[in-house]
Amino acid sequence: MINFKMLPLYFKFTKQQRIGIFVLFMIIIVLQSIYFLVDFNQPEKIFSEKSEWMALQSEIDAAKSIKNNEKHKEYTFNPNFISDYKGYKLGMSVQEIDRLLVFRKENKYVNSAEEFQQVTKISDSLLKEISPLFKFPDWVNNKKQYSEERKEYKKYEKESLIKKEKIALVDINVATQEDLVKIYGIGEALSSRILKQKEILGGFVSMEQLTEVWGLSPEVIYELNTHFKIYEFPKFKKIAINDASLKELSQFPYFKYVLAKQIITDRSMNGDFKNIEDLAKIKGFPVEKAKIISLYLEF
Repeated sequence: MINFKMLPLYFKFTKQQRIGIFVLFMIIIVLQSIYFLVDFNQPEKIFSEKSEWMALQSEIDAAKSIKNNEKHKEYTFNPNFISDYKGYKLGMSVQEIDRLLVFRKENKYVNSAEEFQQVTKISDSLLKEISPLFKFPDWVNNKKQYSEERKEYKKYEKESLIKKEKIALVDINVATQEDLVKIYGIGEALSSRILKQKEILGGFVSMEQLTEVWGLSPEVIYELNTHFKIYEFPKFKKIAINDASLKELSQFPYFKYVLAKQIITDRSMNGDFKNIEDLAKIKGFPVEKAKIISLYLEF
């Protein structure tokens, strides 16, 4: 049975309690007012911007689709002037590229895809794949006119040779600073850099390496090639690529630390490297310098 006399006791509060109840009541009123007065729906502008963005994205996707469906344009080239890097990209081995370079050093040219295969010994399948890109000069089909032009060129070449014979060629690997500063455009600083680079490498194996010396202009490099050459490879200790430590590899000018570390990792996972082609498969390897690098390594 409910005792009504006790009810008033439940509604008696202290001053702090009354203040608390009042504050709570005010908070409830404020929250209710916000709920009814504020529109929580996103403005139509946002949806409008979203629609514009989706339309733009559709255009971008359509453009990408068209670009992906476009056939990759392949450019023709004269196979007589294939470089190490170009040959590697075409799928040729170092030996096949070297055969072509040796052939070209004799001042000879291939004038057909068949001659190219005879010189390089590439497979029939590779020839079939790359021969459509070959472009030979017009004189191949007009040999009579070329013969006359060739006679004139030989006359000019003979005259130039007589002039060049007056220049005494020196082996770049035995050249002194006094020899180098005689070249127009080379002073004490540049000659010191050339000698320093030779010391770091143990000797130059190709005149092409002079392009790696900082500060040498194309004109100066041309003059160096006119006055110097490499008569024989220098004697230096080759790097045993399958035994060399990380420190030894990273000290080699053509291997940065990251590449040296990757070589060590690949060697430990897949075994010894058999040739430069195995090494060239590593990500970050300077393929365009593979031929030069191979002369410093021992497999």
